[in-house]
Amino acid sequence: MTRTTKTVVSRPARRTSVLLLGAALALLPLTGMPHHADARPGGGSSFGSRGSRTYSAPPPTATSPYGGTPMQRSIMPQSPGPGYGAAAPSAFPRSPYGTPYAAMSRPHPFANGFLGGMLGAGLFGVLFGHGIAGGLHGGGSFLGFLIQILLLGLLITWLIRRFGGGRRAATPMPAGAYGQGAYGQGMPGPAAAQVTITPDDYRAFQRLLLDIQAAWSQQNLPALQHMATPEMVGYFNAQLSDLASRGARNVVSDVRFEQGDLSEAWSENGADYATVAIRYSMVDITTDMTGRVIDGSSTERVTATELWTFVRPSGGGAWLLSAIQQAR
Repeated sequence: MTRTTKTVVSRPARRTSVLLLGAALALLPLTGMPHHADARPGGGSSFGSRGSRTYSAPPPTATSPYGGTPMQRSIMPQSPGPGYGAAAPSAFPRSPYGTPYAAMSRPHPFANGFLGGMLGAGLFGVLFGHGIAGGLHGGGSFLGFLIQILLLGLLITWLIRRFGGGRRAATPMPAGAYGQGAYGQGMPGPAAAQVTITPDDYRAFQRLLLDIQAAWSQQNLPALQHMATPEMVGYFNAQLSDLASRGARNVVSDVRFEQGDLSEAWSENGADYATVAIRYSMVDITTDMTGRVIDGSSTERVTATELWTFVRPSGGGAWLLSAIQQAR
């Protein structure tokens, strides 16, 4: 005689399964929706070189009041050796607004653990009526209790001096000091000569903004080579190649300069640098090889705020784009 086993599912379990299935069905349409990703020159990332200030935060401006994001790609070494302008990385955290926090260096791990254990044991004894290390009963008298406290204080003082290394709290540097990075990559370096940016320079920056976007959309690498450093052209080429490998092409059109101001300008090693915060709007779409729009909108404009750094020989010459950083 064959006995049939029936699996019984409780009502709460069935209710939970129905809710999970409903949530999955509700989210299913969202997975097929196209997600607009930055495909303009640079792809919404921060890359390039700013000389000795590559890993230092540009000073905030009215256009970019919270500075720029850290450099993600650069040919400049992140931890340069002696003689490099922005010498050593900072160990002290800084706020998102570029203001350094006053941070205390941590003591030795052994001191942390030992002192924590000693204090914890002492507080535990006080709370439960035993006093520190036994209190009155463990020491035999009130005098013994005081002696225990004195010995514990001397021990703690010795441990702090022994393992704390006599470290002091960090002194915040003035905001905007040379080489000071809001994301912890730089300490003050040697003073650099200031560069005066003229109205002709600002017009050159705006013209480069428009011309680079046009050359990008046309995939015109020879034209980009006349407007950007070899490092930047290499990044642009890699991004265009990645789009092509996926059968896609990014087209940026109707670019309009909205607002801009100077963040900093300086001269070093025979070159002038200028970092400018720029806000501009555009029509940014990505198409397939047949011209069908697969990302973005051909009717809606998008706005971007970035910090562009330009470089030229100190003796004069044309400005070239050397870095792009996204505004925070």
